[in-house]
Amino acid sequence: MAFNHLPAGVHDALVPLSVTPVTDSMPMAENHRSDRPPADPASQPGPGTVLDRLAAGPGRAARITHTEHLPPRAGRHARWPDRIRPEVLAAVRAAGIEHPWAHQARVVEHALDGDSVVVATGTASGKSLAYLVPVLSTLLDGSEAPNGRGATALYLAPTKALAADQLRAVKELSRPLGTSVRAAVHDGDTPFEEREWIRQYATLVLTNPDMLHRGILPSHPRWSSFLKALQYVVIDECHTYRGVFGSHVAQVLRRLRRLCARYGSSPVFLLASATAAEPAAAARRLTGLPVVEVADDASPRGELVFALWEPPLTELEGEKGAPVRRTATAEAADLLTDLTVQGLRSIAFVRSRRGAELISVIAQERLAEVDRSLAGRVAAYRGGYLPEERRALERALHSGDLLGLAATNALELGVDISGLDAVVIAGYPGTRASLWQQAGRAGRSGQGALAVLVARDDPLDTFLVHHPEALFDQPVESTVLDPDNPYVLAPHLCAAAAELPLTEDDLELFGPACGELLPQLEAAKLLRRRTRAWHWTRRERAADLTDIRGEGGRPVQIVEEGTGRLLGTVDAGAAHTTVHEGAVHLHQGRTYLVRSLDLEDSVALVERASPPYSTVARDTTAISVLETDIEVPWGDGRLCYGSVEVTNQVVSFLRRRLITGEVLGETKLDLPPRTLRTRAVWWTVTEDQLDAARISPEILGGALHAAEHASIGMLPLFATCDRWDIGGVSIPLHPDTLLPTVFVYDGHPGGAGFAERAFHTARTWLTATREAIASCECDAGCPSCIQSPKCGNGNEPLHKRGAVRLLTVLLRGAAGASEGAGASEGAGASETAGASEGAGASEAAGGPGASGVSEAAGDPTTPEAPKAAGGPTTPDAPKRAGHPEAAGGPGVSSAQGQAPGQVPDLPPPASPPGPPVP
Repeated sequence: MAFNHLPAGVHDALVPLSVTPVTDSMPMAENHRSDRPPADPASQPGPGTVLDRLAAGPGRAARITHTEHLPPRAGRHARWPDRIRPEVLAAVRAAGIEHPWAHQARVVEHALDGDSVVVATGTASGKSLAYLVPVLSTLLDGSEAPNGRGATALYLAPTKALAADQLRAVKELSRPLGTSVRAAVHDGDTPFEEREWIRQYATLVLTNPDMLHRGILPSHPRWSSFLKALQYVVIDECHTYRGVFGSHVAQVLRRLRRLCARYGSSPVFLLASATAAEPAAAARRLTGLPVVEVADDASPRGELVFALWEPPLTELEGEKGAPVRRTATAEAADLLTDLTVQGLRSIAFVRSRRGAELISVIAQERLAEVDRSLAGRVAAYRGGYLPEERRALERALHSGDLLGLAATNALELGVDISGLDAVVIAGYPGTRASLWQQAGRAGRSGQGALAVLVARDDPLDTFLVHHPEALFDQPVESTVLDPDNPYVLAPHLCAAAAELPLTEDDLELFGPACGELLPQLEAAKLLRRRTRAWHWTRRERAADLTDIRGEGGRPVQIVEEGTGRLLGTVDAGAAHTTVHEGAVHLHQGRTYLVRSLDLEDSVALVERASPPYSTVARDTTAISVLETDIEVPWGDGRLCYGSVEVTNQVVSFLRRRLITGEVLGETKLDLPPRTLRTRAVWWTVTEDQLDAARISPEILGGALHAAEHASIGMLPLFATCDRWDIGGVSIPLHPDTLLPTVFVYDGHPGGAGFAERAFHTARTWLTATREAIASCECDAGCPSCIQSPKCGNGNEPLHKRGAVRLLTVLLRGAAGASEGAGASEGAGASETAGASEGAGASEAAGGPGASGVSEAAGDPTTPEAPKAAGGPTTPDAPKRAGHPEAAGGPGVSSAQGQAPGQVPDLPPPASPPGPPVP
């Protein structure tokens, strides 16, 4: 019997990581751009008062498990460096900023000295001004060249929306400078008639990594004058470039540096990041250059009251009669309603598209009961809306017509939402860095602010609200990315060769893995070596070999069948689980039923309907070990790290009653399987260890399964991942290890560094897992400890006490493990040796393990990811699917008709497109 857990749709995904990044734009600190008059801080209640009002309802005070008070902080000013052009300083003063904060002045000094620098300070600390001042000053110098463009700068944002927001800020700041600074956005929405002007005359081009990858670099001869004069490359929100997406961007930046060198320029890189551990090391890994770190935040901060909020238990029962808490979705909707009634500007961050819709609908209904005029002042904001819908919501928020929003990170990445009074976070966002970024969205005008983290019924959330020290006494996480991942590196070597033939001198730039990959690319007839260089051999565009977002092909258009009206889109990789035939789709509070899904034409036809149920996709999964890279003893057991192959297929969907979650029926689906080769950490136990733990054969499967559920839920506390970016399998006798084994693996082709991080922090990670299970007050297991919302066997079997005893014995053996072998916190670069062994390794491993059935709990959802820019996309590339917390119903039902053995909780991503290497 085996148990597998990866989110529905991750088998469709080379996933952008859900770090829930937050933007910060010019102007900043107390100098905000706004079309509305600022609120009088004296007229606003303090955050403590606001929290007291929220807690005044029946039984609400008991829901607050901890309150953290962060005192206000005074700012520290400095002087602008003398080398800044006086015209630029005058423009800054005209914007209301007389003196910079100390960290801003340091960034400017390093930039003018030619040092690449990363500024990693808090939200609203003025990072934008820190990099704009040296850029504008240098562009002003360049305007005095004979051609008027002696210096250029490139700005990279993770989304088109953020680039557009920054363009408005740049134009406002540089207005006194006249035509010396010519800024323009160049992305997939830029009209073709404007693109030639941008190439020839723009001095500051704002774009995104996608357009750089697909448009600018492949057409570099047309951009030669711009690249020749390139002085600065600004990388905004660089903390978003992590995992597989960050690894792709790292290689795109290496290609940019290579072409700049070809045209005689060597730009300075200016990076802006959220507060993060070791930002200089992460920036070096991203750019491949030495980077100076500026992380001492000198900006002022208002008082922040941060409350941890645990929803109450309900009368409902989940699997095996387990108690069920009220959902974070419902609780967040109540809080957003109360804040709006108080007239406070607030935002509720939620992890899924459907969750955003539900929170706004619930809040609107409850506000209408209080005052009909208030119902229209709350809305949802998510990806998948049409551009005109998003722009209208942004304008309403900016003008103050909207008081509250339920939003995914589609809003966080695109719009300046300064001046909020409160933030409600529906569920731990995955990392401490993301948590603080979201909390920092309130109080951006310097006034006091309230942040409330509402826990989901989930092991990690439950652990955190009862262990506040894990949030408030620990540093933020390090960024994880692996540019040497062969699935990432191979297509970029092809793209680089198509731009300019690759020489041996270039190999150092792209990393040591090039030596192994180039012969494979030659054998695949993608590259050909002529004399001393490798050339691209095909007619197709090499840049189309990979989608750096890993979203996998054209978005699926959701079309109303009767009218032909385009309602929105869903990422191609999520289509199998969210818009399959018979799926229920929610759009702006209206419900639709999917009548057909055409994968070839990327169209889902829907019709208006009001079914009394939601739909949940289910799948089967198999796993096999390809190669073990590292193996260390943990007593008689083993802790291992290496390569695995996971095969997944969506096979059916359940219809669940909306209120109770009762299963109404199951319908079979005929969708193609998908295969993933990735990296995993796994541990085994021996018969003697089972005897020591008093684990009999009857409870072995349940103990392993419970330990696996909880370990997946706890890993985001130790790696910069989301629970839905990782998968797991537990099996009492795996055919490759011949022992009881638990796997946890990256949901990305080639791996994303999470499993490696898990290996290097295994002792701490599994100790916290054991504590989370043991400290839970339930008797036999509940969603707060060992039950998973994605379990393919309806959370059967699970054995809570057996899991605690098993982990106790395992960790007793780990105490004797050598430091660095699953015991230390340090994690180096991912090892990829053996990742290219292909079928031979699979055959040697004995083939895949037993397969089973998985399901995605909750209604179809799609987590937000940065949207790709213009240009073509690569068919069949995968994309992560949705989170289960959307509908907020009770636990999932028992699986029906599954094969005995492996039970997937979260499905794996598909084989990557592009070159048939690794």
